[in-house]
Amino acid sequence: MEARQHATGKAPVTVRLVGGPTALIGIGGLRLLTDPAFDAPGPVASGTRTLVKTRGPAVSVEEIGTVHAVLLSHDQHADNLDRAGRRLLATVPVTLTTAEAADRLGGAATGLRPWDRLTLERPDGGYVEVTGAPAQHGPDGTQDVTGPVTGFVLTGPDVPTIYVSGDNASLDVVRRIAGHVGPVDLAVLFAGAARTPLLDGYLTLTSDQAAEAARILGARTVIPVHTEGWEHFTEGPDTVRDAFTRQGLQDRLTLLAPGASATV
Repeated sequence: MEARQHATGKAPVTVRLVGGPTALIGIGGLRLLTDPAFDAPGPVASGTRTLVKTRGPAVSVEEIGTVHAVLLSHDQHADNLDRAGRRLLATVPVTLTTAEAADRLGGAATGLRPWDRLTLERPDGGYVEVTGAPAQHGPDGTQDVTGPVTGFVLTGPDVPTIYVSGDNASLDVVRRIAGHVGPVDLAVLFAGAARTPLLDGYLTLTSDQAAEAARILGARTVIPVHTEGWEHFTEGPDTVRDAFTRQGLQDRLTLLAPGASATV
């Protein structure tokens, strides 16, 4: 499915949904992978808890091929970085993530604090500037339980402004990002309204919040991820579609089935 409009004068961006939080973003030959989770379905140890994966990836690691960089929102939860995802990191030239995750992962992991920037060269001779963006993985006051998370903003002279939310659950954070970077061309929003019995509230955006985030960001195109594949998600793609339709934003929404891609 192809998005309805291209950013004037900007390089096309291709997004392929692998499943869960994992998507492959292509810009000028540069291949960026979000939160790699490639394990088969079943229980997965995640810290002191066990998460249940209900669907495997629609695209295998072998089919993904070359990855120039991983955009890892955080490493402490297995639905964002599982065993197969950790093995993949060893083959990737750079992993951009939180400072805390970079310390734990070592190797090619580089920490980005909010508004830190790093430039990635593209195979076509251009570049993409990656900026760390704030994220809050749960209700206010739960950061000590959920741990630090980062989002990302991708920009460049001929690059549409792209926001990758990571596991953010706060619209106040979205407002801060919108105030800092202005309207975005593409928002890759981690939704799914994830819940845990440890906390009273959501760990990721609800469908209604995702629609409101699109409005706050002035996003021309929204591609939701992390809405299927795990038992602790309480909302899915159909819920997202309904929320965007209720808020009159259905023309901004591109829903991808796992394995499908869109060009923006």
